[in-house]
Amino acid sequence: MPLPDMNRRQFLATASALPLAGCVTPLAGIATEPRIKFAIASYSYWHFTKIKYPITKVIDHAAELGAEGVDVLKVQMPSESPSYLQSLKRHALLNGVDLVCLSVHQDFVDPDRAKRTQQVGQTLRYIDIAHELGIPCIRLNTGRWNTSRNFDELMANRGIEPVLPGHTEEEGFKWCIDAIKQCLGHAEKKGVVLALENHWGLSRTPEGLMRIVNTINSPWLQVLMDTGNFLEDPYPKLEMIAPKTVFVQAKTYYGGGKWYSLDLDYRRIAKILRKVNYRGYISLEFEGKEDAKTAVPKSLKMLRKAFG
Repeated sequence: MPLPDMNRRQFLATASALPLAGCVTPLAGIATEPRIKFAIASYSYWHFTKIKYPITKVIDHAAELGAEGVDVLKVQMPSESPSYLQSLKRHALLNGVDLVCLSVHQDFVDPDRAKRTQQVGQTLRYIDIAHELGIPCIRLNTGRWNTSRNFDELMANRGIEPVLPGHTEEEGFKWCIDAIKQCLGHAEKKGVVLALENHWGLSRTPEGLMRIVNTINSPWLQVLMDTGNFLEDPYPKLEMIAPKTVFVQAKTYYGGGKWYSLDLDYRRIAKILRKVNYRGYISLEFEGKEDAKTAVPKSLKMLRKAFG
C-alpha cells in the first residue's frame, strides 16, 4: 500500500542519509593514514657476482610475492638498447609491477674537471634511461675521495677515508654541488627526480647529505634514505634526512652481511617516516649471505609487519 506523502518523505530522507553516515568515519581514517607500497631491489638477488641475475626474474619474484615495484640496479642491466628497455617495461606491465627507481653510480668528487664532466654526461644518460622505462627517480651518489685501496678497506674503516692530498673537503662539496646542478634541468625536463643517497663519501653523514640538498634547494633533488648506511647510532640520523626523503631502501642481513650487519628496528624507522607523512615506496635491499629465495620473502614479511 502506498505510503502517505509525509511518511514517504521521511522514509526517503532517512534512507538516503544512512549510507552517508556509514562512510564518514572510514573515509576520514583512510585520508589521514599514509599508504606504504613495497618494492624489491634487483640487487637483493645479485651482489656483484660474475653472473648477473636477470631483472625480468626479479619482476617475476615481485609479482609472486605481492610487491608493487622493482628497484632496478643499473649495472645489473645487460643492455641499454631501446629493445631491451621496452621489453623490460612490457614485462613489468604484464606482471602488474611498477619500475620505481633506477639505482645508478657516479662520482663527482674528483679534481679533474674533465672527469666530472664525463660523470655529468653519464648521469644525464641515466636520466634518459629512467624516462624510457617510466621510472620516476634515480638513486644518486656524491662520490668519494677514493683514497682507500679498495672497497673492503673502506668498509673496514667504517666508510671513513682521508681527503685526497692537496685538496679540501670544501672543494669536494663545491665539485659535487656544481655537477648536480648541471643535471637538474634535464631531470626536470624528463620528469625524473634525483634522489641523493646517504652513501659513502660526502653523504656518509646526514650533515653532509643535507648540506648538498639544502644548498641546491630544488624540488628535483631530494633524498634517498638507505637504512643501512649510517653505521653508528642510525635513528637520529635517519630522522634528520626523513623530511626530504622520497624513496627508501631498507636493508636486511639474513645469514650475515658481507662487510657488516645491522640489527635495525624497523618499527622505529616506520615511526620516523610516519612522523613526516612519508607515502612512498619501501624498497627491500637484501644484503645478507642467506639464499635470496628464502631471505627475500622473509624480509618482505618483516617489513610489512613493521610498517603495517
